[in-house]
Amino acid sequence: MSWNMAELRTLKPNRFIIIDDEPCKITSLSKSKPGKHGEAKARVEAVGIFDNQKRTLVHPVTHKVKVPIIDKRKAQVLVLMGSEVQLMDMETYQTFNVPIPDEFAGKMEPGKEILYFVAMGRKRITRV
Repeated sequence: MSWNMAELRTLKPNRFIIIDDEPCKITSLSKSKPGKHGEAKARVEAVGIFDNQKRTLVHPVTHKVKVPIIDKRKAQVLVLMGSEVQLMDMETYQTFNVPIPDEFAGKMEPGKEILYFVAMGRKRITRV
């Protein structure tokens, strides 16, 4: 299990949430006042971490949602292989391949240290 449960009222922008089984970063969060016969509602707009797709979620503020556990790590670039890069984790010395995001296409070179994170068993490069 790589996620925790949290109430919608405790979330804030720039934090993470799972919508449609995809970890997403919250871009905006708005809450409405309670009505005559109902609860206050929260509208969450988020962008997928791995696919950059916009997603929306509307639920009562007391609704429990999944929050992914994000593990931020350092790695060293070993080999560039076209649209992928082979990395070595700086703590565990494990090697693995990750696709290169478009924003880091020309900035990677062997021997450089990068930051990446692991969410729900998938990896993504965040900073070079």
